[in-house]
Amino acid sequence: MDPCPFVRLTVGNLALKIPVASKPARSVVHPSLSPCFCKIKLKNFPLQTVAVPYTPSENQFPDSPLETLAATFHLSKADIDKLAAKSIFSAKACLKIAIYTGRRGTTCRFNSSRLLGKVSVPLDLSGTESKACVLRNGWISVGKEANKGSSAQFHLNVKAEPDPRFVFQFDGEPECSPQVFQIRGNIQQPVFTCKFSFRNTGDRNQRSRSLQSETSSSRSWLSSFGSERERRGKERKGWSITVHDLSGSPVAAASMVTPFVASPGSDRVSRSNPGSWLILRPGGGTWKPWGRLEAWRERGSSDGLGYRFELIPDMSAAAIVLAESILSSSKGGKFVIDLGGSSGGSNGRATTGSATSPACSPRSSGDCGYGLWPFCVHRGFVMSAGVEAEGKCSKPCVEVSVQHVNCTEDAAAFVALAAAVDLSMDACRLFSQRLRKELCNHQDSLD
Repeated sequence: MDPCPFVRLTVGNLALKIPVASKPARSVVHPSLSPCFCKIKLKNFPLQTVAVPYTPSENQFPDSPLETLAATFHLSKADIDKLAAKSIFSAKACLKIAIYTGRRGTTCRFNSSRLLGKVSVPLDLSGTESKACVLRNGWISVGKEANKGSSAQFHLNVKAEPDPRFVFQFDGEPECSPQVFQIRGNIQQPVFTCKFSFRNTGDRNQRSRSLQSETSSSRSWLSSFGSERERRGKERKGWSITVHDLSGSPVAAASMVTPFVASPGSDRVSRSNPGSWLILRPGGGTWKPWGRLEAWRERGSSDGLGYRFELIPDMSAAAIVLAESILSSSKGGKFVIDLGGSSGGSNGRATTGSATSPACSPRSSGDCGYGLWPFCVHRGFVMSAGVEAEGKCSKPCVEVSVQHVNCTEDAAAFVALAAAVDLSMDACRLFSQRLRKELCNHQDSLD
């Protein structure tokens, strides 16, 4: 499999030094008593707002400080070409940063922050698809006194580095048992097929019928991830999707192990009682757990799909949360696992509902042989998957970092996870709404 070129543009090592006047004016926000922040903007990408640590003017910022990441932009080849395109209507591509002192937001309808200055960093991204490049590193004078030697000083590090990815595209909705193509430029090559089915919750052996030698102990262990709260009433259960390679061998699966049930007196799956999927990989003639996805329907203004994905290192170690966020049910969004900081989305479009992975610490040593383990050498972007709004046709596009794919099963596991996220949008629909026929199991009406 050949990857697609991507570039990861990072902004980090932020710091601010402001000379303190002997008699500071009352109208001026004193930096040591008030927070500082900046707004980072790249053309066609969402604005990112991050805090800026204040450094006393007498302190010297080290030449090679401990790297701290503030903002990240993921650029595809198309994004790079657009930024590099010359036009009489647009100037050379730049990263624009506006620095503020004071608190974010407004107070009594007035801005509670004060613009200190602006910084513009020219971006020459040629060659960064194959070689890392530091575009700016060091102190910059900002503010009205920038040319008088007594201005505020802003420190930043802007770096571009290659971040190649495998890109996979479903050619249909997951519940329609589609093919999955690998995309590279204008070339589409089939690599997987998906089989959606209903697992009879009374017969857990059916989930792995495509494997010939599943052991009884494995079935018993897998069932512990489920729930026995399957009851008559409002519930969606037994969905399963198996990913096969082109030879027909199963290489990954996503199985609904906890049904999606409406909470008492309501029409929705609640956060306190979520449904869940187990993401599985084959090994030793049986399915082995790789990750678990929980999903529910959020209440209030954020009405959408809430989810949490956690990695399962082995039977004895505690699971580790890698992503937790909300996807808008009316606009859709992007499911993202990024272990390197904030994510600006890979295409710069709407990031409502995109998720960044929380910072967490390891609780045990895991098996690094499985392609994804957040505390090995590899960090940064892991995967993303687009999810359409509720009721719209969804053909997920999945991006996976090359550094997290060592074999076909690695890639297939991410494809199965993307399918589970997409199907969760339907599983968490209000129970007053009907699902499409492909998602309705006739057996449920007989229970």
